[in-house]
Amino acid sequence: MEQQALMLKGYRVLDFTHFVAGPTCTRIMGELGADVIKVERSLEGDHVRQLGIVKDGMSTYYFQHSHSKRSLGIDLRNPRATALILAMIPKIDVVVENFAPGVIASMGFDYATLSKINPKLVMCSISATGQSGPLSKRPGYDFIGSAFAGVTDLLGEPDRPPIVPTMAIGDVSTGVAAAMAVGFALLNASRTGQGQYLDASLLDTYFHMHEMAVPVLSMRRETFKPRRNGSQHPVGSPSGVFKANGGYIMLLVQQHEFPRIARAMGRPDLVADERFKSNGRRVRNNAALKTIIEDWFATFPDRDSAIAALDQERVPCAPVLTLEEAVDHPHMRARKTVRRVSDRTLGEFDLPSLPVKFSAWPDRTDLKASTLGEDNEAVLSEVLDLSADEIAGLYAEKVLIKAPAAAKPPATAS
Repeated sequence: MEQQALMLKGYRVLDFTHFVAGPTCTRIMGELGADVIKVERSLEGDHVRQLGIVKDGMSTYYFQHSHSKRSLGIDLRNPRATALILAMIPKIDVVVENFAPGVIASMGFDYATLSKINPKLVMCSISATGQSGPLSKRPGYDFIGSAFAGVTDLLGEPDRPPIVPTMAIGDVSTGVAAAMAVGFALLNASRTGQGQYLDASLLDTYFHMHEMAVPVLSMRRETFKPRRNGSQHPVGSPSGVFKANGGYIMLLVQQHEFPRIARAMGRPDLVADERFKSNGRRVRNNAALKTIIEDWFATFPDRDSAIAALDQERVPCAPVLTLEEAVDHPHMRARKTVRRVSDRTLGEFDLPSLPVKFSAWPDRTDLKASTLGEDNEAVLSEVLDLSADEIAGLYAEKVLIKAPAAAKPPATAS
């Protein structure tokens, strides 16, 4: 199939985001062809430029979350900078920001103001707890949303404090959800000519992850008490993490699949065992069943041999891989779930790819992340038709910001 032009080519996004959730939203759009102009308003740029491996003004953290964007370094404390941004709005399709609620309005770029300039504009605000409601004024990050959503309380061992995942699950998931919403809003704008305002929050995203408990709790509040269940699934058995020689195995066995694991273990009698005849009974007797399974796993010399026996009966299972093992897994490489990219200063390294594969667009490895203010001249000349002299004047007035290594102002026209 002939490769098509990227689907968002021709759309222009003004990006006021930082850290992870907002940059994830705009990074997805940039990789799919949108012209994403990342507004960086301080001499340090996005806070994450200092995180990860840092070299010559580029960091692995920044590259991962803000590749496929152009950097406009501009001091928004300067009234001329505000005027420049407002002058760009008629040529912008999407604005994304993830400041605390109220900050973007204090800067003069709230949706009410911008939509008067461009009625077709789609604007998305991303925050910890949302733009409205009693919690909206609280500062927050990923784990704050998780805590308020009743998610943190369900993570960890039942007799210990809740645990904190070592990754930005809520940030990234909110960014993906926001990108989805922006895409739908753009589709609607193309049909109706009207843009709209989108309010995305980490709290809402986390609460959306409760796949079963919310309606059950609402109907059985007196008897249903969700609790932390450690390494075992709270309402399914055998499902969870089981110890094997040399590692751990994840099982997730549904009711109709229990005979499969019984056959794999050479224990068909377990199917008729009164303790294990239904999922409910297995949950009540989960400790005994876990012991039986782990004793069987102990008869194998290693984890992979036990998994091979389970695979013969198509028992849903997986090795609990370390990150190193996951990154190196042939499946991840074959699908380019892990892809190798190259940066002019950082060199070669691995990155996650988009979470969905498109038939018309293979996963890109030709990714680029800009240094702070690297694209000032290109953006202002293309979007606002500013001349080299005008841009040089903005540098002279300290309206524009550029990384020290690339801070030379453009030559003036003769």
